[in-house]
Parts: sequence; C-alpha cells; structure tokens
Amino acid sequence: MQPIQKILFGSPGTGKSYRVDNEIILFDMEIDIEETPENVIKTVFHPEYTYGDFIGKLMPISNKDGKVKYSYYEGHFLKALAQAYKNLINSNNENKDVVLVIDEINRGNSAAIFGNIFQLLDKEKNGWSNYQINISEMEFDKLIELIFGNEVDNRIGRMTNAETRGLTEVEKRKLATCKLVENTAISFLKEQVIKIPPNLSIIATMNTSDSSIYYMDSAFKRRWDWEFIGIDGKPVKADGIAFNNREEWEKFVKQLNIFIKSKHKYIRGIEDKQVGYWFINDRIIEKSTIQNKLMFFIWDNVFSRDKKPLIELMESSNDKLITFGDFAEQVDMFIKNIQENY
Repeated sequence: MQPIQKILFGSPGTGKSYRVDNEIILFDMEIDIEETPENVIKTVFHPEYTYGDFIGKLMPISNKDGKVKYSYYEGHFLKALAQAYKNLINSNNENKDVVLVIDEINRGNSAAIFGNIFQLLDKEKNGWSNYQINISEMEFDKLIELIFGNEVDNRIGRMTNAETRGLTEVEKRKLATCKLVENTAISFLKEQVIKIPPNLSIIATMNTSDSSIYYMDSAFKRRWDWEFIGIDGKPVKADGIAFNNREEWEKFVKQLNIFIKSKHKYIRGIEDKQVGYWFINDRIIEKSTIQNKLMFFIWDNVFSRDKKPLIELMESSNDKLITFGDFAEQVDMFIKNIQENY
C-alpha cells in the first residue's frame, strides 16, 4: 500500500477522528489498534506544542540523592519513525504499516513544529522521502535505541580487542550501529541521516473553523493530500476523472492562473497565490483531488479575504456560495468555467 499523507478537514463534530480510527486505520491500512498498538502513534497539536515534543528533547530527572541528570526523550515523530524502521527490518511482521495521527494540526505552529522534517514530506513514487536530513547525535542515539534496544551494547560486548583497539566509546557505538544497519533497508542511517519510509503514514485532522489560529503556508499545504468531510460526516468525493494526462492539467493551470491574476485586486500577495504544475503530482487527476486540494486552496488561500470572484465565476449568488462545501459540490462547473472563459 502507498503511504497516506493526508489532512482531513471540515467543521467541528463531523467525525474526522472517528473516520481516521474506524475507517482509514482499520480498513484502508488494516492496522488492528488492539493487536498492534505500537503501530499507531497519536498526538494533538496545540499552541504550546514544540519541535521538541514532536522530535525529542532533553528532560531533567532528579535522583534520590538530589542530583539532577538529563535524559533525552523521544517525541511522537521519532517514536513513529523508529517503529516503522523496526518493522522494515522485521519484514516477516504482517502488520508492518505504522501511522502517526496528528489531531488539530492547525492549532500548533506547524512550520516550527516540523522544522527540517518538512523536507521529508516530498515523496518518491516508491513511498520513500525524496530527500534525507541530518539529525543530531542525541536524536540518532535515541532512534537507534528505539529500534534495536540493547543490541548495540550487546554487540559492543561481543567485539574483539582488535576491533575496538584505540576507539572511543562514541566510536564503538558508531561501529556497532553500522554493523546493525549495513544490510537493511535503513542502511542510510550509518550516515546519521533519516528519511520517511513507505510504511509510515501521517494523517492529520483540522477544523476549518480554526483555520486562522496558525497560518499554514502554501508550501506546507502542497505536500499533503486533502479530504473534506461534509456536515453529514461523509467525505466529499466526486466520481470521475478531471484530467486524463499532464498536458490537460498544465493547460488548465495556465487558464486558472490567468483567472487568478485577473482578480489581483482581491488578493494579497499575488505571486504565491498562483498555482504551479506540480501542485498536484498525479499523472491522471481525479475530480475528488481537484475538489479537496485545488479548490480548497483557491477558497482558503487565494480568495480568503473576498469570495466575490468565485461567486462571479460560478455564476452564483451570495446566499448559494456560503461555505467551502457549497463550492466543492460544483467541481464540474468550476473546471468548465475556467476552461471556457480563460
């Protein structure tokens, strides 16, 4: 299965979290939370949630004698990443998919929370991250500990004097780690770098009524699939194909950008409100993708201040185009009117 990287959005109380737990995780991903709870990691973003909560951080601990020492505690992402790597190594594990669930993703400062992890959200066709990023010594050691447990220390204990002669303790750990990962799917860890593997999905939820709590920039939004949950609790997904190939899509993008530029007086910051060809990467583009990703971007980012251009485009009236749901339902008219008028 291709990894899921999706944000479910809609009004409060429409069952987004219920759909994540009881439909996507259980049936689409076939993860049984009761049998393999370690494969489901959950967190909730909020204004005080930080990069340290997401990746990991040093925390002080007081001993019985009153002395304070510091230990590095893994964050939710590092924990999920380690579990995914562990499942890749133990490939006989039938339930090898792992999911990180982020509720209320827009209630925290996503750009600050993800930090350089943001770069890993771009994916290859095989599900691996396009890029890799370096991690710190503490992050690396904790990741190795989560994957292999005490095996690093056990391997050091089995090394011969000839293998360890002249090495510092840090160098011994590096050597033991390299031997553990050298013939696995995560051999790149030898370089102290990480990638998101194809068996790790990230699913988030977002209330559209809270969209102004923290701004999510266009670059961040582009890296996710989007699924709008209507008031009835069902995903808004029109059937059918919108564009059969990249040529059709690119022609439409040119026309769409002409429309956007023609309404520049309604837009703040016109340069980053236009759409690039790779805003959607699919070769064949479904109508549901246009609804949930492109039309939401147009509604929520481009014409966030004034919906008059969309009302005019859709040949609608103020009382018939009130919510994004009203707009999304008219995906065929949206495509048709852009193609015929621009």
